[in-house]
Amino acid sequence: MSDETYLKLRDFLNQFPLGFPETSSQVELKILKRLFNEEEAEIAIVLTHIPEEAQKIAKRIEMDVKYLEEKLELMAKKGLIFRMKRDNKTLFNAIPFMIGLYEYSVKKVDKELAKYYKEYYDAAYQDEMGLSNVPGFKVVPIEETIEPNTTLYPYHKLKESIKNARVISVTDCICRKEAKLNGEGCDYPIETCLSFGVAAEYYIENGIGREITADEAIKIIEQADEAGLVHAGANSKHLSNICNCCPCCCGSMKGITKKGLDKHKFMNAMFESIIDEEICINCGTCVERCPVGAIEMENIAVVSRKKCLGCGLCATACPEDAITLQLREDGEEPFNRVMEMGLAILKGKRENLN
Repeated sequence: MSDETYLKLRDFLNQFPLGFPETSSQVELKILKRLFNEEEAEIAIVLTHIPEEAQKIAKRIEMDVKYLEEKLELMAKKGLIFRMKRDNKTLFNAIPFMIGLYEYSVKKVDKELAKYYKEYYDAAYQDEMGLSNVPGFKVVPIEETIEPNTTLYPYHKLKESIKNARVISVTDCICRKEAKLNGEGCDYPIETCLSFGVAAEYYIENGIGREITADEAIKIIEQADEAGLVHAGANSKHLSNICNCCPCCCGSMKGITKKGLDKHKFMNAMFESIIDEEICINCGTCVERCPVGAIEMENIAVVSRKKCLGCGLCATACPEDAITLQLREDGEEPFNRVMEMGLAILKGKRENLN
């Protein structure tokens, strides 16, 4: 098996906002060889990030359209490219390593691939995720934790957004599954990765996830909240996914909790926890509950704004209802679309590399 095609594929993937940088060990090539055969790698390279019909792709690369369409369908089934249906047309496009190849391998990841993923994350990908200083995720608490009478936009309302979703899927958390396979991990719930709309259709059609109702999705959110997981989705106003993240396995959370990196490299905290001094009984429940160590006990619980994710986990656990969430006055709005976020990440990376 020649490395030439996989080197080209690595360089191709490295052009995405969240790229696929080279490492000294070349473990990234081991990942690609596990995911793609050589022909699949050659096909992936000629795709673009813009969805296209097989006929247009075949014409560009001078390949038989029927043969190419069969290959593209198989690659979509394997989670190697994205496929969507729009206006009775089937469209295909290339996907990045994250969010993409990594997440779509959730049903086929084994000990060997998990080992490669961990090695690659430690060697290069954590740095890649934080390089732009543009957070790829926004934190969305459940509505019950938010200060009453707060004026909220639709993208602030997690449960309402779920109810309005056209189609919903759930699958296992790839981060926790990878950690378990590496002999690490945690006991948090694992079937918690939610997708919506076109993304959900992709998961369902390719057997990567299963279709669920809005009520089932909300129940998963509530159970995840009770367990102590942070609700985070792509940092855009459009709801495409919700990860329920743990502090020990999540690729973004680990950068904060294990490496002490600034949360803004990974997470857009739209809210912050506010403690009512007159109600707080200094019980310490919130200190134990906070996934990022943002609360300390003095005479009362004190929140570090710099660390606080605005996830609301402290508020749902407070026995006295002494904690509510408020929108940050200096908060950042999510991007209008994922593509806008991608352009900002590319710009941030260029600035920080120069």
